[in-house]
Amino acid sequence: MSTFSIIIPCFNGAATLARALQSCLIQPEAAQILVVDDGSADASASVVAHYGQRDPRVGLLRMPYNGGAARARNWGALHASQARVAFLDADDEYLPGALAAANDFFAHHPREVSVRLDVDYAGFPAEITAHADFALHAATLSNTVPSSLIICRAAYAALGGFPMDDAFRRIGGEDGAFSWALRDIFGNRRLDDAKRVRMHYHAGIHAERYFRIALGMQIPDPADLADAFRVSRQFVETARAGIAQLNRATGAQTVAQTVALAPSASGTAA
Repeated sequence: MSTFSIIIPCFNGAATLARALQSCLIQPEAAQILVVDDGSADASASVVAHYGQRDPRVGLLRMPYNGGAARARNWGALHASQARVAFLDADDEYLPGALAAANDFFAHHPREVSVRLDVDYAGFPAEITAHADFALHAATLSNTVPSSLIICRAAYAALGGFPMDDAFRRIGGEDGAFSWALRDIFGNRRLDDAKRVRMHYHAGIHAERYFRIALGMQIPDPADLADAFRVSRQFVETARAGIAQLNRATGAQTVAQTVALAPSASGTAA
């Protein structure tokens, strides 16, 4: 059985963090559950301490200041103990059997470096979820949101982690840029036979903005759109160049083959 490190970036997430942690603890494949406190001013660290006393898999990293979710995820991934890492936002939750399904996928597709889980969008406004095109755009978003992603740590590092450009902190979209690079270089498979991760709606959530723009309910700022495309394309081009350099260094074997066959933390094939 493969085991996973789960990385949870958290900024003032005490109100929902217990739910997220409980959803991780019921996953037998979770060997490490690492919360990265991104400069919270609430009781987030106390919530982690409470669960850490109950289960040694739960740990805490503290960022010196609030640097954004991408930076927190990247810092957490550097401390991952397992060969594969999963990302879960502090206001989302895994459904039972989520990591078992990912484990089964990797067992049957050992050369794949990542897999996505299908997302259940809970509590979103009815005008969004009742739209005729909601399912189409929900599937698209499930291919990008960090809480759907489980990836080989080596592939994550090869891509450079989530981009940390300041433009993404302002307008969002770093997960889309990462997904673009992942899809183009390694592929971006998704298990769409069942919902396995749940995103809970709250006011101001980036997913709502995405749906409203995609469904024609909101017009994006052209300047924001241009900035998002510019920094995303820059990240993808940088990732491609880095992978090309690694491919040249490894000779005939591609980076995708290298990271898929890399030794896991236990010394067996990843």
